[in-house]
Amino acid sequence: MRHRVAHRKLGRVTDHRIAMLRNQATALLRHEHLMTTVPKAKELRPFVERIITVAKRSLANGKAGRKAPGSNEVRVLTARRLVMRDLQDREVVTKLFDAIAPRFASRPGGYTRLLRIGFRKGDSAEMAQVELVGSEFDPKAKTETETTEAAKPKTKGVGGRLRAAAERLRGKKDDKEEAPKGSTKPASPKGATRKSTTPRKAGGS
Repeated sequence: MRHRVAHRKLGRVTDHRIAMLRNQATALLRHEHLMTTVPKAKELRPFVERIITVAKRSLANGKAGRKAPGSNEVRVLTARRLVMRDLQDREVVTKLFDAIAPRFASRPGGYTRLLRIGFRKGDSAEMAQVELVGSEFDPKAKTETETTEAAKPKTKGVGGRLRAAAERLRGKKDDKEEAPKGSTKPASPKGATRKSTTPRKAGGS
């Protein structure tokens, strides 16, 4: 019987498991989407939603009537200290209280979404993407940027890359020689041989 056995162990000791969840929660709140295995994602969702609820509770208490002067500041400070136990990054905490918590002010719960995206190559672990509701991650945006970069012509082979580097170093002055200012003589065409003005040495074979 599994009476009073809560949470998945995830093959880790308690300290390692809590540290992993804290790191994943920080990454999720910073980037608003995260890719991990399904068991880790299921453990991460209540962990992150509890943090968001604490931050949102401070906003709700702040909107209510004040019982004493400065009580709102005390509630916000208490909420920040509770959140800072799990999130060590001050920038993420600031984003949580300034942007994420007001976004979910009227939402009673369910701040995250879990999407199964297939199986991982190598160990066939089922993968999932965890994202905040209202900030859906668009994978097509990344593919569009990759396709535009791939559309640029690339030199194939080592020889082509070496020639391109040599042209960049020379500044392509050998191919296009500019005519001096004030002269009507056109620039020498590509591949034309230049005549030497120095006389040949007399004698010799």
